This record gives sequence, C-alpha cells and structure tokens, in this order.
Amino acid sequence: MLFNSFDFIFLFLPMTLAAFAAAVRLRSSSLAVLVLLVASYVFYGYGDHFAVLLLAGSTAFNYLVGRAIAGTVRRGQGTLGRLLLGIGICGDLVLLAYFKYAGFLVMNLDRLTGAQWPIPVIALPVGISFYTFTQIAFLVDTFRGVAATLRATEYFLFVAYFPHLVAGPIIHHAQTIPQFQRMARDAWDASDVAVGLSILTIGLFKKLVIADSVAPFADVAFTHAAGGPVAMIDGWVGAFAYGFQIYFDFSGYSDMAVGLSLLVGVRLPLNFASPYKATSIVEFWTRWHMSLSQFLRDYLYIPLGGNRKGQARRYVNLMATMLLGGLWHGAGWTFVIWGGLHGLYLVANHLLRTARPVRLPRPPAWMSWLKRIAVFVAVTIAWVFFRADSIATAFAMLGGMSGIHGFGTTDAVTLSWLAACFIVVWALPNTYQIFARFRPTLPVRPEIAGAEPRLLVWRPNVVGAVMTGVVFACCVLTINKFSPFLYFRF
Repeated sequence: MLFNSFDFIFLFLPMTLAAFAAAVRLRSSSLAVLVLLVASYVFYGYGDHFAVLLLAGSTAFNYLVGRAIAGTVRRGQGTLGRLLLGIGICGDLVLLAYFKYAGFLVMNLDRLTGAQWPIPVIALPVGISFYTFTQIAFLVDTFRGVAATLRATEYFLFVAYFPHLVAGPIIHHAQTIPQFQRMARDAWDASDVAVGLSILTIGLFKKLVIADSVAPFADVAFTHAAGGPVAMIDGWVGAFAYGFQIYFDFSGYSDMAVGLSLLVGVRLPLNFASPYKATSIVEFWTRWHMSLSQFLRDYLYIPLGGNRKGQARRYVNLMATMLLGGLWHGAGWTFVIWGGLHGLYLVANHLLRTARPVRLPRPPAWMSWLKRIAVFVAVTIAWVFFRADSIATAFAMLGGMSGIHGFGTTDAVTLSWLAACFIVVWALPNTYQIFARFRPTLPVRPEIAGAEPRLLVWRPNVVGAVMTGVVFACCVLTINKFSPFLYFRF
C-alpha cells in the first residue's frame, strides 16, 4: 500500500486512527500497541501476503535470538553471546542476500567462470533492507547490553511500524520503543494531529506534484543515453532532473513518515535536512538519509576501526563503508560505483581538512555558495551512475554532459521546472524548520536544524488550515496512477 493512494488516505488511515483513538481513550498502552501492530501488518501485506510471512518470520527469528543474547549478557557468557550474535546477523544477511543479491551474484559468477547457470528472478520484498538493518542494530545493542528485553508485541511493532517500514528512517529501539510504551499514558495532543496532517500534506505535494513532474525529463535523457549519444544540455538537464526527482521523492516520503507518526503521538528521527544546501560532502551525508548514515557509522565504520588506527586506515574504512553502502542500495555495479565515488569524495574532503588545519576567518558568503554549487555538481555526477541501468549508459550520459556530442537544446517548460526546484532546495526552509517550534521529530543538532525562518512558519490558525486543505486537495487531484517511491527499490 502506498502513502500516496486513495486506499491509504481515505480508508486505511481513518480506520487506523479511529481504532487507535479508542485504545487511547481506554488508557491502554498494550491495546494501542496492538492496534498499530495489526494496522502495520495490514498495510504491509496489502496485495503481497508472502511479504507479510517473510516479515513475521524474520521478526520472530530476531526476537528469539535477541532474548537468547540478553540471557547470555545477564549470565556473563560472552563467548556464547558472541556466537548467537553471529548466528543472528548471518541469518539476517543470508535472507537479504537471497532476495536482493542472488541474481547479481549468479550473473557475475557466470561472467567469471563461463558457466551457464540460470539467473534467478526473485521479487524483492519491499522494505527488506530497512527492517533487516533495524534488527541487526538491535541484536548488536543487545549484545552490548544497551537494549532491554521487550515484550513480543512491542518488538514486532518496532520492526513493522508502518510509517517507517518500507523506506525508513531506520529507527533505533532506544528512540521509539519508550514512546510505544507510554502512548496511552501521555496526552494525545491535538496539535500533534494538526502538525502531522500538515507535514503529511507537504510530503504528498513533494512526491506527487514536484518529483513526479520532473521524473519524465530524467527518463527521456537516460533512455536516449541507453540507445545512443546525448547532447550536453540534454545530459545535464536529465542529470539535474533526476537529482531533483530523488530529492523530492525521498524528502516527500520522509515528511510523510514523520507526519503519519505524529498522528499517533510518536516522533521519528529526522531523516532528511536540506542536503543540497551542504557545503561539503561530509555535511551532505549528515543531511541525506541521516538514519542510514548513522547506521553505517555506528555499525560498520566504527567497528572497522573508524579513525582510531591512523589516517590511511581511516580512508580505507571510509571507502569500504561507502562501497557497501552503495551495494545496499541495489544489486548492480552502478550502485557500487556510486558508493565508490562518494567514498572518494569523502576521502578528498578529509584530506583537504587535514591539509588546512588552521582555522581561517569567516569566509565571504559567495565562498559558501561556491562550495554549495561544487558539492551539488559532484553529487549530480554520482547520481548518473545511481540512475543509469548500466555502466555503458552512465558513461554515455557523462560523455554527453562533457560536450563531446554537441550542445543540444531544451524547452522553456523544462527550464522552468528546474529553476523552481533550485529555488525550493536552495532558498526555502525545509519542513523541519517550518514546524520546528512544534518539535515534529526527535531532537536535532542545532547545526543541522538551522535557524527558524522568518517567513513560511506554520501556525495552527484558520489561514494555516485553509492553505493545508488547498494543498491537500491539489495532491489528491493528482493521484491518477501507480507511483511508488524510488526508495522502495532498495
């Protein structure tokens, strides 16, 4: 089921909120948890019953392994706990590898060995990457002794919670489970509902009106690149269009997840904070898919040694982390190259910082804009590999962007859309800033949150309600086709 569908907006969501309100009225946290758990499984299993069985089986496996690990921690049986942790993580990764990477592995083995093994075609269950990483983090934290033993219903809801299940954020048990446990005891604030509906509406607008409108410009350019040469303007227009498509698609989903969760009084972590305003690649990764960046840092980069074993090892760890992060996004060499490019960007970023250790006076504003443009261009070039269906297509696009096939032309409509996107991502406040005074997410570092804007601040009044209603109506009128989110593929 999609957030941007009639079934979800006018059937699933009202019924879920009505049942949840009844549980809150009875002051029963257990019943509220059960309502959301059932709703989450209905949401996930809508049209795909096998995926529900897979989710339930994976959750049960991790819950039992987690309880066993917690027992070894209490008894001081570190060796047994480490063995159980290895079994749990291997089980999760084998499941993920089968559904996501089996075809990719067989195809590459065929190329290396000359064998003719049939390449399996396996449907990828939506959200499997997200709930797998969520559960791996829980097992690791249980072994570290920082995760409490949970009731089965609380753990199953933690994994399957529908606002985050299919495309993030990757939630942490310490952030969300305490909120589940006190849902019916805390006051269900009407302002949370108002803010949640407004943020949900903004997310719908980003996805349906902006992302889906610029998507055809990217599709045309990449389709041409797959079949022949591309002119420079056409290539850059296509690359910029895809950069904006994935930006507003993922930003829209992230807003919807936050808004939907607020409707039941639960605050999710911020997962998207104006990444195209970043003035360095390091800053970009503190703003783009923030929960994945934190997971890769805490459960991969730091365990590999982080920056504790010298600069050379630090750069190796960065490259390994980003290569695996690229592979997490998709079973293809284009994703690996995309991750490798960002690894190189990060290494270059840290080398520049090391080469210039003296803190300089505050740079002029134009210098910040120059850095922002440079980061945006670097990210756009990497997006070419992310979007292309093959390495050949990616190089055809990059060749066209270099100008070797002529300049080309574009039309006023395309330029208008791209100009509007530039204005939105660079000049306007993000959703968190607009609603900052209402604390729509878990606490955010000040340097990420940014200053509260002077204009476009949401207020719970008649004007705000009317504007939200108008935008919502525009969004509903555009729901005329099946339009899944890009991150559903990952």
